[in-house]
Amino acid sequence: MTIILRTFAWLLAAAVTFATLGPARLRPHSDLGQDGEHALAFILIGLAFGLAYKQNRLLTSIIAVVMIGVLELLQLWAPGRHARFEDFVVDALTACAGFAIVAGLDWAMQRLRAVRTSVT
Repeated sequence: MTIILRTFAWLLAAAVTFATLGPARLRPHSDLGQDGEHALAFILIGLAFGLAYKQNRLLTSIIAVVMIGVLELLQLWAPGRHARFEDFVVDALTACAGFAIVAGLDWAMQRLRAVRTSVT
């Protein structure tokens, strides 16, 4: 299962990277607006990588935030794209929210297992 989760996380990261640095005309658009699209993409990144790398979740989240910053800076050299601090903030915060959601669910599942074990 870990291999499947990690493969999915990296494919999602590749898709988000393409959407971030690729031609704007090839980027998917929705009714969520720019911030909404960023939030959706990066909360999914946080969820996916949080599930795929749960033993190193803190380190993975730090690397994710650094890479989000790198992606934003790389837009300075991508034709028709622009780097904005606001985008970095939205992307990093929502990725961290995804990691936090997964960590919270993992903690709750462990507590539930502990309660079930002590009851039986």
